[in-house]
Amino acid sequence: MATGKYKLVALDLDGTLLLEDKTISEENKAAIQEAQAAGVTVIFSTGRGIQNVRDYLEELGLRSPIVTVNGGEVWKEPGVLHQRHTLEVELIRRLHVLAVQYDTWFWAYSVGGIYNKEHWLDDSELDAKQWLKFGYFTEEAESLAAIRKELESWGVLEITNSHPFNLEVNPKGVTKASGVREVCEMLGLEMSQVIAMGDSLNDESMIREAGLGVAMGNAQEEVKAFADTVTVTNEEHGVARIIREYALV
Repeated sequence: MATGKYKLVALDLDGTLLLEDKTISEENKAAIQEAQAAGVTVIFSTGRGIQNVRDYLEELGLRSPIVTVNGGEVWKEPGVLHQRHTLEVELIRRLHVLAVQYDTWFWAYSVGGIYNKEHWLDDSELDAKQWLKFGYFTEEAESLAAIRKELESWGVLEITNSHPFNLEVNPKGVTKASGVREVCEMLGLEMSQVIAMGDSLNDESMIREAGLGVAMGNAQEEVKAFADTVTVTNEEHGVARIIREYALV
């Protein structure tokens, strides 16, 4: 069992653990293996769906819990679902109307599938799915602001981003922090024993609530402002540095 202050490391993937080419560096891989050997649990806490993280779990040999789609799903281990938080299909319809109105790129995660502007479903097909997350992307700042204002007025959504030009939408109260809390309950840990690392506003909740909230050197400036510490960039293996500085002591 880990003897240090921190017992769990929650890692965002894109812009955090992953290099820009979407691979895991040997430095980060080695540090994660060292953490596991020392009894520190390492988990992914990502905006991606489970179908887009399996290869990384296998590469690292992780059998630990997983937080996917910004807390929309929490997995006890790969292949074993612990909790799922879905969006009402009527909300998906309204979110889609806004995307069409502002002519944005959009995507949505359902259980087992991803749909987007180039591949959407007809009305009856929407009803047959369980929906987890909806996203918008546009470089038109005014459109993004208008969409956000409209979504906020509904009062039933959690609105974040994984990039300055996008918005990501989950049910109200469903965040990476809520997912990590569920993992802590599973493992008998407190949030004060967690190191959380990320680079975007969808990481804000877990960075704020963790015992040590870490912003990457490449993080959005807002994220750096509320983090407990800022490390080097994802290209400079910031995950490995934080694990060795704080988890393996």
